[in-house]
Amino acid sequence: MNIENTAELRLLVECARGGSLTAASRQMGITPAAASAMLKKLETRLGVRLAERSTRALRLTGAGERLRDYAQRALELLEEGVALASEGEDGGGQDRGATALRGRIRLSAPSDLTRRIVLPLLDDFLDRHPGVELQLNVGDALLDVVRDEVDLALRYGELADSRLVARKLHAGRRVLVASPDYLRRHGRPSHPDELLAHECIRFKIGDRLERTWAFWRRDAMQAAPMEVAVQGRRAADDGGIAHQWALEGRGLTYKSDLDIRDSLASGALVDVLPDWVGRPMPLHALMPSQRFLPQRLKALVEHLAEGLRRSASARTG
Repeated sequence: MNIENTAELRLLVECARGGSLTAASRQMGITPAAASAMLKKLETRLGVRLAERSTRALRLTGAGERLRDYAQRALELLEEGVALASEGEDGGGQDRGATALRGRIRLSAPSDLTRRIVLPLLDDFLDRHPGVELQLNVGDALLDVVRDEVDLALRYGELADSRLVARKLHAGRRVLVASPDYLRRHGRPSHPDELLAHECIRFKIGDRLERTWAFWRRDAMQAAPMEVAVQGRRAADDGGIAHQWALEGRGLTYKSDLDIRDSLASGALVDVLPDWVGRPMPLHALMPSQRFLPQRLKALVEHLAEGLRRSASARTG
């Protein structure tokens, strides 16, 4: 065992957070000299340099960042374990600590999904578990779950990163939608190959702008999809903006069924091609690794999965 005590782990975490040994020592209630000696001792024992130092700042090396990631999760897990143990058992042998979740959850989720569906589920979870702190990052940019220190990410689409643990929350598809007003003014396409004549609201993720949309006939799902070229004057890297433009009659858009189901149910948007289905758009909960998954994180994933199941049942029931 090359870590002598939790103070060494905390020092590494505080160094990364504060950007200097002085800031880290202040948080830990020790002198900068003691913090420097502790870090040097840890580096010597591990045989690797964990930080690059200057007179004013400190930056973790690659090895330091990797250890910091595990250290932070280990400390949070230990904190949760101590909190659960301190709850003890009541006279009836009932473990009250089983529901006493504590600690921070850093969650990243798509903008439209968060505002329309996820926020009420998060509020309910926090009401049930007052010891949990939530840090929510909302946006459609694809954060690196490991590098960007995200505990949990909700993401649409197929998965490519084998370093992540995934739980499928919803097996959905994209749907071509428009407002009734847009369809009255511009006509309703009856086939995907008519889309080139319409104003299509597209998505831009990173440097990639959508140029084609894919469709399958409902009665021929095993056939190859029809890929159609699309164009339009509006594109956004935020799903909520694309949704709003469609509601305002600015054009057609190709959205996850989860994001637009309330707008479809109210009639504010219309399924333009009901005989066709769009590309699969599953929603996953992603976590950095199988190790150090705190109970609060597992509980939130289960809460989101159950909330989505109940919501889907209510609409199909």
